[in-house]
Amino acid sequence: MRGFNRPFRIEIHFAGGRAGTGRQPTGDAFRISDRLAVEDWRQHLVELLRGRDAHVNFDTVIAGLPTKLRGAKPKGLPFTPWRLLEHMRIAQWDILEFSRNPKHVSPKFPENYWPKGDAPPDAAAWKASVESFRADLGAMQALVENPDTDLFAPIPHGQGQTILREAMLVADHNAYHVGQLVILRRLLGAWKA
Repeated sequence: MRGFNRPFRIEIHFAGGRAGTGRQPTGDAFRISDRLAVEDWRQHLVELLRGRDAHVNFDTVIAGLPTKLRGAKPKGLPFTPWRLLEHMRIAQWDILEFSRNPKHVSPKFPENYWPKGDAPPDAAAWKASVESFRADLGAMQALVENPDTDLFAPIPHGQGQTILREAMLVADHNAYHVGQLVILRRLLGAWKA
């Protein structure tokens, strides 16, 4: 996923210019209104990560998927529920680790962001992947909620990325693939809307 990251800069501006300087924004700076407090940003990001509001969430789309369909591939689609689940887990883990660990090395893209096979080796592998996904999603939420986390500061070991951007990337990526899981389940006859 690191290959998809394009750095951008966020400056917080209050009436009269950039916080603490009195200067006006420059270049590609993103202006954040002083009407939206940092705690509001945290709350909005956590809700986005949870997949509520306009999105079906991860737990809803995974619940009740029959074991025999976890490796099923409808005609014309390049993926199975297992391949999507593992891809989501690996990508989310990579973004989380990049966000909090300066020594993290991302897997080779794209081949190491997808499992080798279409089906989980066994029920335990499926369960472990689901639990790992949930744990990493919870860790990203905790990172966002932590008052010591500066959402807007560039990540020191990054190239301009911020925790705000990485959290939004996780939410966006997850929403995209959760939507694919819904379509996949519909095509497999295993989705009740």
